[in-house]
Amino acid sequence: METAIELSGIRHKFVQKKGKGYEENEVLKGIDLKVSTGEIFGLLGPSGAGKTTLIKIMTGRLKPSGGQALLFGKKPRESLKNAGGREGEGGKQTGMMMDDFGLYERLSCTDNLTVFADIYGVSRKRVEEVLEEVRLQDAKKRPAAELSKGMRTRLSLARAVLARPRFLFLDEPTTGLDPGTAAEIHQMIRKEQRRGATVFLTTHNMEEAAKLCDHVALLNEGTIVEYGKPEEICRRHNYDHKIKIRFYNGESEEIGSSAEEADKIADYFRRGMVETIHSTEPDLETVFMELTGRGLV
Repeated sequence: METAIELSGIRHKFVQKKGKGYEENEVLKGIDLKVSTGEIFGLLGPSGAGKTTLIKIMTGRLKPSGGQALLFGKKPRESLKNAGGREGEGGKQTGMMMDDFGLYERLSCTDNLTVFADIYGVSRKRVEEVLEEVRLQDAKKRPAAELSKGMRTRLSLARAVLARPRFLFLDEPTTGLDPGTAAEIHQMIRKEQRRGATVFLTTHNMEEAAKLCDHVALLNEGTIVEYGKPEEICRRHNYDHKIKIRFYNGESEEIGSSAEEADKIADYFRRGMVETIHSTEPDLETVFMELTGRGLV
């Protein structure tokens, strides 16, 4: 499978004033990573772990202190230039969704997108299509300042996908949203993947990552501490290998996975006692806390 994003030894330092002098704060400490074309990739970690900094480097908005970032074999600013869109449209190869980046408060939803359609060389007909895709067609004349948090998020995503980008970078796309709105955003992200876009997602929501992502990397204090498919990571850290059984009487029991214990489980089934049965591998958040000793807030 073709590699869409390749990071080699990415480091970044911020210089901060302290007292009468200055000190360096290294937020990325040698990131090596590959993302395949057409996948949804999740970079997970708490606030301040370096996720947004890494996206800025990959999108050419920030130059790393060390290492190299390549998108389809080219440096970010070369790869993400206007390069002709899909289906005969112009536009950019990348779409970004970062907080309220790119929204003009006094402009309507339609005018917000029209500004960028003209910049990208995209047909204005596409503006109407995207507003319908994100279910904002009934609010198209409303200024961005009057939109709810969920509607603003959908408008930001509409701007990001307007030119049918080859890359889609989403920074904490569902933070602060209710579960229903977050589920809608997830559906839109999956739709972009089906279209062929490579999606790079940052989040501190491990449940979201487990649902959406083909592969994830856990980032802590500027270092990747784990990588893989979400379910594989959880299985790797399932040291107890136990099975949890809930009985119809409301009680539950955790049982090992040895041959001897298998006979015990079979007996419970023969006696019609079992209501549910589950493996007990940890979730991603539990794995992260195990590896780092810290939560995700």
